[in-house]
Amino acid sequence: MEREIKWVLAQHEGTNHMYDKYLPYEFHLRMVANMASKFMYLMIPKNELHPGNPMNIDLVLAAWGHDLIEDTRVSYNDVKEALGHNVAEIVYAVTNEKGKNRAERGNQKYYDGICETPGARFVKFCDRIANVQYSKMTGSRMFGMYKKENEGFMEKMRFKGTVDPLYDMGHYLEQLFLEN
Repeated sequence: MEREIKWVLAQHEGTNHMYDKYLPYEFHLRMVANMASKFMYLMIPKNELHPGNPMNIDLVLAAWGHDLIEDTRVSYNDVKEALGHNVAEIVYAVTNEKGKNRAERGNQKYYDGICETPGARFVKFCDRIANVQYSKMTGSRMFGMYKKENEGFMEKMRFKGTVDPLYDMGHYLEQLFLEN
């Protein structure tokens, strides 16, 4: 995966894409990929949980590349060529819609696409958890925004509580808002 991750990072570097105005975007991508590693056990049966598992590789690459179409100059086909079909599908699903504001960019069609694409809910939860952790850690105003919109986010993500296969991720996210 080293070659593919280097390609993802090069796309962000090529657009001078930063995270929180002063950090290299790799910081955010690394946080999202770390969440994917932390919660990978939710996606893969225990007897298949090993680093070379193709599903594991696709999910990790999608975590690294989740913002490619949205934030760099690459297309779905570029992602498909560099990272594979499954990764491109996930990256496409988590790419915001066009819109003048946050609500338009994250509309119901956007969340429906996430929920209907295998692996995309997982990657979106990884991204949201990373953003909430960072905003909480830095005291950013974004933390309050994420907290305020969390109930709607969970509904749009079709989160089903304790019976949801991604319950541990949803619970982890909700706990971040409780620990102040």
